[in-house]
Amino acid sequence: MVLSRLDIHRRNRGEQTLVTLAGDIGPATTPLLRAAVEQCLLDGVTVIDIDLTTVGSCDARGLDVLLSASRRAGRVHARLRLHHPCAQITRLLDATGSASLLLTAPVSPVPPAASGGLMSTATRAPEDPARRPGQPVLRDGIRLRRLTRWQAEDMREDIADLAAESVAGTAGEANHDRGDFLHRLAVTAHRPGFALLVAETTVLVGCAFGFPVGPDGSARRGFDGTLQEIIQRLTSRARFVVLTQVVAHPHAQHREIARRLQQRLLTDLHSSLGVTLLHPADRAGRAAFSFWGWQKLGEVVGLPGPVAPCVLTLSVEGEPLARR
Repeated sequence: MVLSRLDIHRRNRGEQTLVTLAGDIGPATTPLLRAAVEQCLLDGVTVIDIDLTTVGSCDARGLDVLLSASRRAGRVHARLRLHHPCAQITRLLDATGSASLLLTAPVSPVPPAASGGLMSTATRAPEDPARRPGQPVLRDGIRLRRLTRWQAEDMREDIADLAAESVAGTAGEANHDRGDFLHRLAVTAHRPGFALLVAETTVLVGCAFGFPVGPDGSARRGFDGTLQEIIQRLTSRARFVVLTQVVAHPHAQHREIARRLQQRLLTDLHSSLGVTLLHPADRAGRAAFSFWGWQKLGEVVGLPGPVAPCVLTLSVEGEPLARR
């Protein structure tokens, strides 16, 4: 009896990995496939691309391994995708209705959007830190992960759900609109240097996103130029990061989640100063940011829009904010 063979080669590319298979996926080789995919998830890989170009066949048990791995990946906001299946595997996927789950089409890019819409909304206010029933508990610790633009687009609805949950039942709920949040994310995603971080356990528990302004960041013109001149005059800093949104799930550790997200975003974008804009009527938002260590510089005029937004700043830990 000839035993089937499956060669597995893995090549990492940051938080993505390419797994190339050669041979057949059957009873003798399914355990090898399961172990390889599970190791990718344990290593924190966010995108697992499996190349089936040189795989001759796959049985139902092998397909079950791939489907189970795809479901586990989805629970930690990762993805598993199959590429170049042979005719037999394609028929198996079609017959079982699995093609749409494993042969995912590329995500369309975020459509271009006009400037503006950058004022943050209120996140969880500090006056109600008690954990609500059914919310996630951080048993496994917090993992921070930076998303690419297409990953941010793919997770936009999950992030919007988190933003809504973060203000539910608080004074900040009146200032939150799901459509405005999604527009703000789309606008920010097209800024030069855009960065989005998520905090995860087994579920999404926080996010922060923004873009750099100043040297080697956004161009000094229009909205960015006016804001840069105002912040530079107030703080003597030519470069800073506009944090368009900070969201933390409402539980006892939300302050720690927000703190780590903010500091990591500033570090990733090589800046010692964070800036956020809030609507002057958003008292809950100001309370939350103050709770996280932000300082109010005041309301500024000269920016587009019908109101003069409040400007708040946050310095990297250990670096005091210098003001003139």
